[in-house]
Amino acid sequence: MAQQKAATGNAIAQDSALAAKLSRAISGDVLFNPFDLGRYATDASFYQIKPFGVVVPRTMDDALRAMAIARDDGRIVTPRGGGTSQCGQTVNNGIVVDASKYLNKIISLDVEKRTCVVEPGIVLDDLNRQLKKHGLWFPVDVSTASRATIGGMAGNNSCGGRSLRYGTMRDNTISMDAALADGTLLHFGEISRDMAWQNTEMPGRDLFRDMLALGEREAAEIATRFPHVQRRVGGYNLDALTPQPVNNMAHLLVGSEGTLAFTTRIELKLWPLIGSKVFGVCHFGSFYQAMDATQHLVKLKPIAVELVDSTMVALGRDIAMFRPTIEAVVKGEPEALLVVEFAEADQAANLAKLKQLGDLMGDLGFGWDQPKRKWGGVVDVVEPALQAAITDFRTSGLNIMMSMKQEGKPVSFVEDCAVPLPHLADYTERLNKVFEKHSTRGTMYAHASEGCLHVRPVLNLKLDKDVKAMRAIAEEAFAMVREYKGSHSGEHGDGIVRSEFHAQMFGPQIVHAFEEVKERFDPDNTLNPGKIVHPPKMDDRSLFRYVPGYKIENIKTVMDWSAYPGAAGGFQGAVEMCNNNGACRKLEGGVMCPSYRATRNEKDVTRGRANTLRLAISGQLGPDALSSDSMMETMKLCVSCKACRHECPTGVDMAKMKIEVLAARAAKHGLTLRDRMVGYLPHYASLASRFAWLANLRNRSQILRWLFEEVAGISAARALPEFRRDVFAPADEAYGPEGGREVVLFADTFNRAYERENLDAALRVLVEGGYRVHLPRAKDGGRALCCGRTFLSAGLVENAKAELKRVVETLIPFAERGVPVVGLEPSCLLTLRDELLSLRSDDAAKKVSAHALLFEEFLVREAETGQLKLPLGAIEKNALVHGHCHQKSFGAFAPVEKILRLVPGLKVEKIESSCCGMAGAFGYGAETYDVSMDMAEASLLPAVRKAADDALIVADGTSCRHQIRDGSGRGALHVARVLAISLDNGAAKAPALS
Repeated sequence: MAQQKAATGNAIAQDSALAAKLSRAISGDVLFNPFDLGRYATDASFYQIKPFGVVVPRTMDDALRAMAIARDDGRIVTPRGGGTSQCGQTVNNGIVVDASKYLNKIISLDVEKRTCVVEPGIVLDDLNRQLKKHGLWFPVDVSTASRATIGGMAGNNSCGGRSLRYGTMRDNTISMDAALADGTLLHFGEISRDMAWQNTEMPGRDLFRDMLALGEREAAEIATRFPHVQRRVGGYNLDALTPQPVNNMAHLLVGSEGTLAFTTRIELKLWPLIGSKVFGVCHFGSFYQAMDATQHLVKLKPIAVELVDSTMVALGRDIAMFRPTIEAVVKGEPEALLVVEFAEADQAANLAKLKQLGDLMGDLGFGWDQPKRKWGGVVDVVEPALQAAITDFRTSGLNIMMSMKQEGKPVSFVEDCAVPLPHLADYTERLNKVFEKHSTRGTMYAHASEGCLHVRPVLNLKLDKDVKAMRAIAEEAFAMVREYKGSHSGEHGDGIVRSEFHAQMFGPQIVHAFEEVKERFDPDNTLNPGKIVHPPKMDDRSLFRYVPGYKIENIKTVMDWSAYPGAAGGFQGAVEMCNNNGACRKLEGGVMCPSYRATRNEKDVTRGRANTLRLAISGQLGPDALSSDSMMETMKLCVSCKACRHECPTGVDMAKMKIEVLAARAAKHGLTLRDRMVGYLPHYASLASRFAWLANLRNRSQILRWLFEEVAGISAARALPEFRRDVFAPADEAYGPEGGREVVLFADTFNRAYERENLDAALRVLVEGGYRVHLPRAKDGGRALCCGRTFLSAGLVENAKAELKRVVETLIPFAERGVPVVGLEPSCLLTLRDELLSLRSDDAAKKVSAHALLFEEFLVREAETGQLKLPLGAIEKNALVHGHCHQKSFGAFAPVEKILRLVPGLKVEKIESSCCGMAGAFGYGAETYDVSMDMAEASLLPAVRKAADDALIVADGTSCRHQIRDGSGRGALHVARVLAISLDNGAAKAPALS
């Protein structure tokens, strides 16, 4: 035991010594904490290997110094970009070098020649946003474009949905600069054989000469054994070395998965932006017939033909963000859809292509009136917005498939087999029979035009029998692919999961040549070993995310997780829904994940938090990890925006999970003073209003501000919301005509105590609309009602339950009569739609929840049924509208725009913003103030500052309005106040009564 302790101590000392050496040598981030290592132990595959350490270099010199230090210490190095590899490429037990945070610049751009040079960590979408203003784009449009880095795409030889026209990553890579394992910096580009043999001064000449000699020696075997399909990314690109007038040495690095060199810059070929385009959504009653038809459809020269199968359609219907798209384009119950995309020179040519597509489907015997085998036809899609929605749905295919709430999930291992199109129908039919043989089923989608489908059988890799089935399926599937002379690795690379099969796919001679390449580039095997050559077994369970013996600790949860499988009442299954796909790492569009957008740290992204939770509840981070300081550090910048609940394709709800962490923390360590101040606000708000001058004194005293920061952790830079004596406290419990349509106005704590003008305005709007407005008082006769939101933010779940009990008891008589419960503050009202049902599941709670509506949701519903009668007057101004995160999460932001558009003369413009950064108490924290402002500065505050002086700034969230005031000096209005202004204007212009 003593020896074991000594060995452990020595290991920790060595870790610390290496970490200290790296920290002294580089200006970037050095991460050796077990929580950080756990976050980098996985990618989007089913593997998990804990690295020795992680370096996030700030400069390329940092990266090269880190590599040298790791080499001197005998450590391997694994380059990493977005960490979205599906085959285990970016997990290893050495030093991970993450290029995505800092090494993400465009180094140079030549618009005329349509080329650019970039650092490896730049994300594809970010690159294309910068290129768009020049009329250019990089067209290797992978489905993970919002988080895939160019370096990672080069490492995998990515393809994308439009490779039929634009080719693969290899086809669009002009040159690369890279560092060999020994630190030698070389330029990899076009080279003639004469140059390699004659130019003795050329850097890397011996290496290039040896590679070209290998290509010449193996040319015949390469021609025989390499599949003649475009979607071939397995092994090293030896065909780039065979005798040609000019060889491009960069094409050997493309697809090498970080095993040959560390890329420092990449020169890319750019293309003009696609102009107008059209989609033809081809419907098929038979999956086989869809696959068979593909070979004919491609003759019309579309730029893409993408498959969506019935499983994906069914899952999409159950996901709120995709349901409208399915309803708009899917006719009947097809077994398969083929989305055929045309992008010709002009729209007339596109429409002609659509006509040809419809005619071709008819010629092939398909019709809406035909029996199932030949049932089908084409739904034309010419509207750009619907095309974008279809693309979003299609590119989310993997994550939609992974949204199954069950132990078994679609598993990637025969994912990207590519076969010649004439064999596609037979291959898929035979593959489905293989799945049936092993008592499972498969999902299929993606690139039909290239004969490359994303195929995933549903398996539970925690079970030994399913792991054995995985190997058997792999062996049978790859044998079929070999029979059809296809590629077993058609898009997502080799990694751990496919490298083992190179021998049977390419033959021993080619595999030996692969090994020669690796040995010549990296003789000490220090760059990402175990990928492409000398791999482990793909079913080595010691490398799995769920190793034998994996289990969840006995955790008592406070929320309802019963919709998910697994231990802790389903909490296990909810956490394990994260498959590391990285959608939360997107930098623009939607809301998720605002803290990551501010820091670019893996710790601060939804994926990083979910991984940490999984490791914690499975005991891999030590005892009491769930309530530890490191877990709180992991959760610290989560603003509970709920964007992940809506935008994560697998539905990871980190805001709800954070409540579990906060509850565990509160139970173990108690509350901080700030927690108490925030949590118990509803209890002392009425008392504070009576002594408002005293309660607000802190804002006027620099000494008190400093004291609050020191004692309570509330930033001195922030003014707290001011209490007021004239709180919203109506004398009566109902207003408006007695015969009017009934509605309950739920007065939340924030608007009641701080901004009663909003409630006054809402009451006026409803009354003038002819409604009978109820303002019910608590049944227990005590203080005003509260949703419990503040208690949840402090982890005081029992207190929140008590608050919600009072709410339900008071509102249930109205809900039972079908009376809507309308609220102004999104975070409060939507608590009744969300957390209420996670804390209690009785009929009363369900009824109250079902009748809870935001103010503008209610008004829009009334307007759409012809019930809304408001004498609105003109407001001849622009209105810039910022949506509260919870509104966006629950699909409740659109009604804000709709109701404002009813105001005559008002020009409504949506601010494309993520979280405002205030997020309840988050923005007031001394340690979170800077990040809060960074979030606001990402898009919200710049948009507000650019607005005309007379423009209205509209924001329904209390926190949002305070952040806008703090950050821009401008006031923002709740929608209710805008409507009240409109009513004023309408009344002012109404003719006087004689």
